[in-house]
Amino acid sequence: MSYEESDLMNGTDLPGFHSLLGYSQASWEENEAVIELELQARHLNLGGVIHGGVLTSLLDIAMAQAGTHCPYPGRMRKAITLSLTTTFTGQCSSGVIRVTGRKRAGGTRIFNSTGEVHDDQGNLLAIAEGTFRIRSGSDKPEGVPI
Repeated sequence: MSYEESDLMNGTDLPGFHSLLGYSQASWEENEAVIELELQARHLNLGGVIHGGVLTSLLDIAMAQAGTHCPYPGRMRKAITLSLTTTFTGQCSSGVIRVTGRKRAGGTRIFNSTGEVHDDQGNLLAIAEGTFRIRSGSDKPEGVPI
């Protein structure tokens, strides 16, 4: 595991909005990514439960990652979201949530993923599906330099 991958896995060097969310990478392999988030007050809406925008953002990240795994140290693959549909099925206000993204189908540039969010009791909080496009230079397994 490279320095950059190690930092991303433990959440210490997330860029921009990712850092604001504050999640950690639980696992990332070909066709599947798992991220976790310990809920804090900043993640809650006015009703005191996790904000739907937080859930949708985490699903977007995990589902894009599911189609962009890069096994080469110091390199990464990137994708942009073309469409994303989220359905909220539950709510929580504390604990750790786990977000799983799975690549389901795709070609060399476009792929589809599904995602699920569960609380630490195993309750389903949200499901999603999305379509993503691999960014230029990221279509090969070796991706681009970080």
